[in-house]
Amino acid sequence: MDSIWLGLSPGARSTRVLAMRGPSETILKAHLSPEPASARAVTALLEAIALWEGLPVRAALAAAGSSTSSCRTTLYRDLFEVFGDTPLYQLQWADEVAGRRRRDGLCGLGDFSDLARLLARTVAR
Repeated sequence: MDSIWLGLSPGARSTRVLAMRGPSETILKAHLSPEPASARAVTALLEAIALWEGLPVRAALAAAGSSTSSCRTTLYRDLFEVFGDTPLYQLQWADEVAGRRRRDGLCGLGDFSDLARLLARTVAR
């Protein structure tokens, strides 16, 4: 079954979002506020992309270690009830991944190659 791969990486200045159609086609890159204004924001984002593309979303939330005790933002704490599988998306924890850059055809928003590697390692299995 085809799916959209989506990575979320919260940081001090922004939350980076990367959505891909498979391992090589980037369809969305974004910098959002560091923390969502609503506890439903991540759920709504995942559902909206699934509905827009007509494919389920397989998402990974990058965390420093995958432990709940190492949460950097409220994004982690507010999401515990939405982890797992739903008809529109699957969301799971993933350790952050570093490494070399790759070109994706969507320039101007900075480097998202770490999220691309996280998706390849986490949701492509």
